[in-house]
Amino acid sequence: MAGLMKQWTIDALGAQNLKLTERAIPEAGPGDVLVRTTAISLNFRDKLVLENGMGMPIAFPFVPGSDMAGVVEAVGSGVSRFQPGDRVISVFDPTWIDGQKPGTARHPTSYALGGLNPGVASEYVSFPEGWFVHAPESVDDGEASTLPCAGVTAWYALVEKGRPKAGDRVVVQGTGGVSLFGLQIAKAHGAEVIVTSSSRDKLARALELGADHGIDRANEDWVERVLEITADRGADHILELAGGANLGRSLQAVAVQGRISVIGVFEGAEISAPVTPVLLKSPVIQGIGVGHRRALEDLVAAVDRTGLKPVVDARYPFGELSAALAHLDRGAFGKVVIEV
Repeated sequence: MAGLMKQWTIDALGAQNLKLTERAIPEAGPGDVLVRTTAISLNFRDKLVLENGMGMPIAFPFVPGSDMAGVVEAVGSGVSRFQPGDRVISVFDPTWIDGQKPGTARHPTSYALGGLNPGVASEYVSFPEGWFVHAPESVDDGEASTLPCAGVTAWYALVEKGRPKAGDRVVVQGTGGVSLFGLQIAKAHGAEVIVTSSSRDKLARALELGADHGIDRANEDWVERVLEITADRGADHILELAGGANLGRSLQAVAVQGRISVIGVFEGAEISAPVTPVLLKSPVIQGIGVGHRRALEDLVAAVDRTGLKPVVDARYPFGELSAALAHLDRGAFGKVVIEV
């Protein structure tokens, strides 16, 4: 397809270096799919990559962003999974199709989009067909764009690894994208969901979304409240989104042989916790590095089957990426989306 497109890039680390550039629309080579981007969803990870590269050897000019929805414009030779007109969403780490995550003990890694692989903050992208899956039919493109990272992270933690059952007590920390997906997914499986937040307004909105209990962690001891709610049994599964020393608090709140999914780093990239509850409670402490392509396909099917509705806090035009990132930094209720 001839013509020019707009694309966000940086030539050096720092969100202040973002600039809207122009380049030729790429072609769909053999095995590739050319997609016209319609929506991009932001993640806290995008902010970290822009600020410090997250330890990755970032190649400049760098295009940020991992999560997008769009429409297939053209396909290259040998493509069998898609055809022009299909609505698609990106795969966060296209090297991880199913099963065990690629990498070794010495070199664990993630070839995520907007990291070691190209980003999606562009009006068009041309990637191998395996880098996409079909979008859900029941949600719009902005909502669909929230699934590849936040959605599949919550799904992978709860369903793929946690295998929730009716009556389980699930604690969701915060009200960001992963948290609200976790709330809805847990409820869909019959769990009793406890949400913690420092915002009373956001807690009220979480209760409207289906949470059974809301804990104001700014004014209450959230561990004690979880123990009260569960009659001292503790939580069967905790989505640990704070990081840092908060892991120790989660260990106090988790049930004997319960599960803690370690996802977030809001309170620090170094986690710490006392060993005694680890030994006495024998919990599963599971690090969650998003999820594989098959899990994303399962989530897409679940969205259409159950009517799960991704929560979008705000939508910004493509030219206002900096404003959208600032909204993300302030703390969103759900997801921040850029419409292209």
